[in-house]
Amino acid sequence: MSTAPAPAPDPARTALLVLDCQPAILAALPEAADREALLGRVEGAIADVRALGGTVAHVRLGFTEADWDAVPAANRSFAPLARHRVMRDGDPAAAVHERLAPRDGDIVVRKTRHGGMSTTGLDRQLRERGITTLVVAGLSTGGAVLSTVLDAADRDYLLYVLSDGVADPDAEAHEVLLRRVLPSRAHVIGVGELGALLGGA
Repeated sequence: MSTAPAPAPDPARTALLVLDCQPAILAALPEAADREALLGRVEGAIADVRALGGTVAHVRLGFTEADWDAVPAANRSFAPLARHRVMRDGDPAAAVHERLAPRDGDIVVRKTRHGGMSTTGLDRQLRERGITTLVVAGLSTGGAVLSTVLDAADRDYLLYVLSDGVADPDAEAHEVLLRRVLPSRAHVIGVGELGALLGGA
C-alpha cells in the first residue's frame, strides 16, 4: 500500500527498525495466526534489507529494578508495568523473538518507554553508521511505531512504515493510524515493495 511516490533510498544508508517484536508483546495480538503471519513478513523484510546491504536495528522493551523505580505514578502507560514488575530485562518474554534473532552487525538497543530513540542510544548509533533512512516494522502501531515515527521525523530521517509489517491489538486504531496519521510523517508501503524500493530485483 503506497500513499505517495517515495524517493529511492540508498540501501547502505538505510536501517530497518524492528520494534518490540518480543513474545510478551506479540501475545497481545488476539490471534495466533496473526502473530505468525506478522513474524513471517518481518522475517522477509529483514532478509531483504540484509541482502541489499542495509542495517537491521532491533529495539526491545525491558526494565531493571532501577528502571521500574524511576517510572512516576503519573505515567499512564508504564506505571502499571512498573507496579507489577512486567517486562523484566533478561526474561525470555522480553527478548527479541527467536525467529528474528539479531546477528553480528545488527544494532540492538533496550528501551524503557514507547519511542525507539527516547531512552536509548539508537539515534547516535544510526548517525555513526551514516543512516539517513528508516524503515519501521513491529509493534504496536499506536505505541512504539507511532512514537518512534514522530520522534524520527523531527530528527529529519526519511521514513517508511511497512503497512503489513506493523500491528496493534486495536485493529481500528491500527487502520486509522496507517491511513490518517502516519502518512503525514512517513511513506507507507507494503513489505512486498521493500526489495524493489531498495534497488533489488
